[in-house]
Amino acid sequence: MNVIVLPIELHQFSFEICANAGKYVAQVLCRMSLSSLIGQEYDWAMQRLQAFKYELMPNGEQQRNMRRYAGSCRFVYNKALALQKQRYDQGEKKLSYAGLCKQLTEWRNSTETAWLADAPVHPLQQTLKDLERAYTNFFAKRADFPRFKKKGLGDSFRYPDQKQIKLDQTNSRIFLPKLGWLRYRNSRDVLGEVRNACVSLSGGKWFVSIQTERKVERPVPKATSAIGIDMGIARFATMSDGTFLAPLNSFRKHEARLRRAQRAMSRKTKFSNNWKKSKARIQRIHARIGNARLDYLHKATTTISENQAMVCIEDLKVRNMSKSAAGSSGQPGKNVRAKSGLNKAILDQGWYEFGRQLEYKLAWNGGWLIAVPPQHTSRTCPCCGHVSAENRQSQASFACVACGYANHADVVGAINILARGHRVAACGESA
Repeated sequence: MNVIVLPIELHQFSFEICANAGKYVAQVLCRMSLSSLIGQEYDWAMQRLQAFKYELMPNGEQQRNMRRYAGSCRFVYNKALALQKQRYDQGEKKLSYAGLCKQLTEWRNSTETAWLADAPVHPLQQTLKDLERAYTNFFAKRADFPRFKKKGLGDSFRYPDQKQIKLDQTNSRIFLPKLGWLRYRNSRDVLGEVRNACVSLSGGKWFVSIQTERKVERPVPKATSAIGIDMGIARFATMSDGTFLAPLNSFRKHEARLRRAQRAMSRKTKFSNNWKKSKARIQRIHARIGNARLDYLHKATTTISENQAMVCIEDLKVRNMSKSAAGSSGQPGKNVRAKSGLNKAILDQGWYEFGRQLEYKLAWNGGWLIAVPPQHTSRTCPCCGHVSAENRQSQASFACVACGYANHADVVGAINILARGHRVAACGESA
């Protein structure tokens, strides 16, 4: 029996895990009281940033103002991006955020763009910060080069100054500069001190996302078990204990309805009233697809994070996995139709959002998320360790050609993911 000690929280709290090399079963041996492990001067409080999103109920004038402010932010972003590209073509140095703010002042005072002065200045400055962050991510190879924004896609603006935001939860209203008091659907209480607010348009409805900061007790996991999760198409998430979550397939359920609405829109005269109605209908369908998917992921990740102390998943590169296989005219791709269907199914599942939610929800509950390399997880025998493509006889069945161990292929993958998670947690193993 090998005893492994995992240090948690600055090496001030640790628990022992007994790893059985044959079954890869984790068992917590010691759960002493934290008061005996940690001194009395230990800080039990931690800062938590959390956003609360609500649907706004603005009047006609407020809706028109919000559309104008979102359009002003989009105009400033595109104008600043065009200026940066122009300076690059001329061999000049890229302007910093401070330099762009000076340009913004000139644009607001110019006679050609004097209408920018009608919009609040702080959201316009935040747009320039977004552009600066986009450039930083591009140079760090975390994202593609910044692209120009398009009307109707991601319309939003942000108020960063908490002194200008007033929240009246009793009467379900919020005050924002140059918009006044706006009513919102108060579905839950806002906890903590308000830091900023972001107004966005989605599916024809306006929403406000209020970010708060508050002190909470340092979380301690209620559960003591660990689990491995294998992501898939036929099964959305398969656990190492044999249970699994069925896929929602939100896009597939609405695909036929969306296709009919898009065909009807294509027959309308562009920018006519009927064309705008058809476009609004398509936006509502997309909003319903996204809301259903997000609701499913939140419920699944909440249940897992509350019942597991450690969760191991594959470190999947979803962007690379869902790339198009069409190729080019000179080098056309192979099995393009099949790959297109696979890409659609992968994106419909929401694998990246599932991992993102698991990460912060486990942290809120005192748990731990470990991402392990995904190579050969479904081809490795969890009993003898033999690795071979012949072990995976079909999409769902696994039978080891060396020892004869048989199980569902997704369950085998989840067991191997959990075993790799134990090794990474104990020794920092990367393979």
